[in-house]
Parts: sequence; structure tokens; C-alpha cells
Amino acid sequence: MFDDLDIFAAVVEQSSLNRASRQLNLSQPALSRKISKLEERLGVTLFNRHGKRLELTEVGRLTYTYALEQRQQRAKFLEAIARFKQGEPLSVALGASLTTLQTTLPPLVNAYMEKYPAAELKLITGKTHEIVTSVREGRSEVGIIASATDEPGLRCIPLFEDQLRLVVAGHHPIAGLSRLEMEHLNGLPMILFSKGTWYRRMTDDLFQRSGVQPDIRMEIDSFEAIIRLLPTIKAAALLPNSYLRPELLSGGGLASLHIKELELTQRTTCLIYRDTGDLSAAARSLVQVTEEVFRAGRPAAL
Repeated sequence: MFDDLDIFAAVVEQSSLNRASRQLNLSQPALSRKISKLEERLGVTLFNRHGKRLELTEVGRLTYTYALEQRQQRAKFLEAIARFKQGEPLSVALGASLTTLQTTLPPLVNAYMEKYPAAELKLITGKTHEIVTSVREGRSEVGIIASATDEPGLRCIPLFEDQLRLVVAGHHPIAGLSRLEMEHLNGLPMILFSKGTWYRRMTDDLFQRSGVQPDIRMEIDSFEAIIRLLPTIKAAALLPNSYLRPELLSGGGLASLHIKELELTQRTTCLIYRDTGDLSAAARSLVQVTEEVFRAGRPAAL
């Protein structure tokens, strides 16, 4: 039937059985029989015939639209097969948190698409435990999480170490202090991540251990929003060093400050995938590129 749909589409596009028969290298009687058989199988009339002139019926127009869709899908399928034969990856589902999306993924995606421009990267977002579950259950082939995991059945590859830094506007009074301690955060207006997130749990644990109670002005799940709001509301924030690129700080008039106790927030960003040996070619390629990017010491891994 699908070959007959191609023949039908050719007749429509040529607006003539005669011209279509020459294009398809079929005799006109043979072409007429194929169109008649297609109409018989579908149980509809595709053309109104006015002598030698053919006019599409309403269902004929619908059929032609479907024939074009089939032609496009077939072309995509054949292109994908050709890429597969050449060793190129086709499509891979990558799981990552929204915070990872802002810090780790930009250099990785750029490197992957530069090497495999025809590949499709499907992103699945969620919290760290959701990404681990997504990879374990096969919804994501590969995941990037902001901490190590010993989940059974998963392979966990460390990519880089990271820790929190105190970020304020350059003109903030605390930016001029020669030495900062955790007690300087007591009562300090701050923007924190929302409750339930990994970053919030980590900062809450840090505050509890240090006996610090900051003045929480806002709770937001976006690094970008926090960066934009810091100068406006004269607040401070704890953000991962991997996100604090020099151009981001200078462009926003911000300062990244070190506090000794923040070294306790060090964590390892990791790549995870199922340890079953059945990764697709696309997933294997993504794993390879990820290791190359972060072992090369790209800026995001500093």
C-alpha cells in the first residue's frame, strides 16, 4: 500500500496520468490500475475524473497529506539508518537536574553536538533522586547528578569536585571584610534554594552545624534568578563554584567570597548509567564525550 501511496502522490504532483507514467517509468494503463486498486482497498474515490483531467476529492486531499507524511518519515528513517551504518549515534535520553542544566550541561552539550551534529539529545529533568530512578528504570540512558551514588546496578563516574561560595554584590558591606566566618551569616539577608532541593538540604545542614540563622528573604530554584536579584535586594547567596564563571561575576558586579567552613559542602558531580553492558551507540558516545570534556578540565569543571 505504501508504494501505491508514493505512486498516488506522483500523480497528484504531476496533475496528469501521462506525465506521472513517464516519471515513474510505468505504462499509463498500469498506472491507472494501481490507482484504481488503491481506491478499492481504501474504499473511497480519490479523484474525480473529467476526461483526461483529474481533480482530487476531499478524501483524496487527506490521502495526499498522509502520503507526504509517510514520505517524510521514510526519508528520516533511511537517513537514521545511514548514520547508524556510519557509526554515528542516533538519539539518547539524558537525565539531569535543573541546577546541573545550568552548570554542567552547556559545555557538554556543545562538545557532543560539535562531534555528532545529527544526533538527538533528549533531556529529562528532575531532582537528584528522580534522575537516579530514571536511569535505573531505563527512562534515561545516562544521568548527571550533583553527588555520588552507590545505587546497585548503576555505574557512577566522578567528573569534578565542587563546593559552595558566598556570593554578594561587589558593593555589599560584607565584601570588604578581610576574613569571613560563618557567624557573619547570622541574620544576614539571603536568598536560598527552595526546601526539598539537594542544595537547600546541604545549606540547612551547614547552618545547623554552625549555629547560624540567616534572614531568608527569598527561596528560588534558579541560579540565574538568584544572580539577578542579589544586587537588587542587597542579599547574599550560597552558589556552586562551578556556576560562578568570571564573566558572570564581573558582568553582574558580583563578588565570590570564601569561608573556610564552606569547604564542608564539597561534593562530586557524577555521570551515571546502568551497569548492564547494553548501552546504545548514542549513549556510549555521550559517555565518551562527557569523560573527555571534564577530564580535559573545561571551565565548568573548575
